[in-house]
This record gives sequence, structure tokens and C-alpha cells, in this order.
Amino acid sequence: MVPFKTINNKGYTFNNYLKEVWNSRALALNFALRDLRIQYAQTYLGLLWSVLQPLTGLFIFYFFFQKVIHLKMNVPYSVFALTGMMGWFYFSQLIGQAGTCLMHNQILIKKMQFPRIVLPLSKAIIGLVEFTISFILLLILMVITDCHFSYKIIFLPLVVLANVVAGLSVGIWLSALTIKYRDFHHIIPYLIGFGIWITPVFYPNTMVPPNFTWIYYFHPVANVIALYRWIFIGWPVNWLQVASSFSIAAVLFIFGLRYFIKNEKFIADYL
Repeated sequence: MVPFKTINNKGYTFNNYLKEVWNSRALALNFALRDLRIQYAQTYLGLLWSVLQPLTGLFIFYFFFQKVIHLKMNVPYSVFALTGMMGWFYFSQLIGQAGTCLMHNQILIKKMQFPRIVLPLSKAIIGLVEFTISFILLLILMVITDCHFSYKIIFLPLVVLANVVAGLSVGIWLSALTIKYRDFHHIIPYLIGFGIWITPVFYPNTMVPPNFTWIYYFHPVANVIALYRWIFIGWPVNWLQVASSFSIAAVLFIFGLRYFIKNEKFIADYL
């Protein structure tokens, strides 16, 4: 016999809420699978679009920086650029999808009782699918260009986790604020479009003027990308910048989660 569960509007304690989220992990996976099916439904290429996206971006960056600007590097530019694109695409997808997921699931929220944070968390699972495809492409490129693999690859799961936290530290705030302040729904694409230019995705951070390098002490995704490049192409990392930016991301993530929990009981009222 399934025990009854009491539902009220008093909210949860932080620890109890986290337990509810953990117990709803299968629901997060189902939401992710549902969204993946919807995303590629009635398309001829299906999941192949997840392959074409990084390849198209890689071709554009390669043409511009290698054929037009002739940027000189000590590693194959294709490998360099793809390591940046992996981190940025995952980050931007989390911001874009997590920031609007509550708006896009209004009917579900009004009819079902579950921790609403499961919706933005499910976007991390979707992003992981596309990240894995980019990762496989990167491995293929490294073999083709004769790049050497390092023991540092054992740290990849930790860097991916940092990538998720960096994305959700912004995405959770946006998902909660967008419900009450609809203007954020229109701001998100501009944030993503502007963000890529101040992030060393397709250019090395050595091109950044010294007067602006302080930005990286507050820029977690830039340091996520730096860690990907440390793993795959052996580039050095400024560990002070990494520690500073990730501390900020962790604080934003925790306070964003608390803000979300505090306001969750009002979400249905704003939809």
C-alpha cells in the first residue's frame, strides 16, 4: 500500500527539500527524455542536429581565425576551439533552457505536485547528452590531429560538474525571477549573445588586454573552459582565478536554490 503524502503551502526546510529533489530524480530523467523527444520530433536528422551544431560553429571559427586572421597557436585550432565550445554551449544551454523552463511547463506545474527545481535540473541532463556528443567529436579530432592524451582526463567529471554549477548558478535565479518579472524572458538571449564575446571560447585569453583580465576572477565559465584546455591541451591555469570564480558560482547557486525554495509555493500564482 502506498503511503499518503500530506500536501500544504507551508514549504519545506532546505534539507527536506533536497531529499524531495533526490527522491524525484527519476522524474527529472523523464522530463529530460520527454524534452529530447520533443526537440527532435518530426525532424529528418533527429539527434544529428546535435552533431551539426558544434561542427558548424567550429567551421565558422576555424575559417575566421585561421584563414582570415591567421591566429598562430601551438596546438591545432580545431581542438582549441572545440574545448571552448563544449563548455560554453553547455553553460549557455543551461541558462537559456533553465531560465524559461517554468514558463514552458505552466500546465504541468498547475496539475502536478513535485519540487519545481526538478525542471531546471532536468535541463542539465539534456545538456549532458549534447555535451557528450561534442566530447566524442573532440576525441576524434585529437586522434586525427595527433594530440596526446593526458592523465588529467580523470578530472573531467569534476570539471563537468563545475560546468553544471556555473550554468545553474545563473539559470536557477533566472527561472525564479522570470516567473515574476517577465522582462527577464527577453533579456536571456541578449545575455547569452553578449556573454560569448567576453568569454575565451574561440580566442585565447592571452588576447585579452591586461586591464580587463580581472574579469576572469568573477567569470566561472571562462575558468571552466580554461580547465577543459588544461585537461586536453595542457594549457596552464590560473588557480587563483579558478578558486575565486567558482566560489562566487557556488554562493550564487546556494542562494539561488534557497530563493527558489522560498518562492516555490507562489510560482503557480504567477503563471
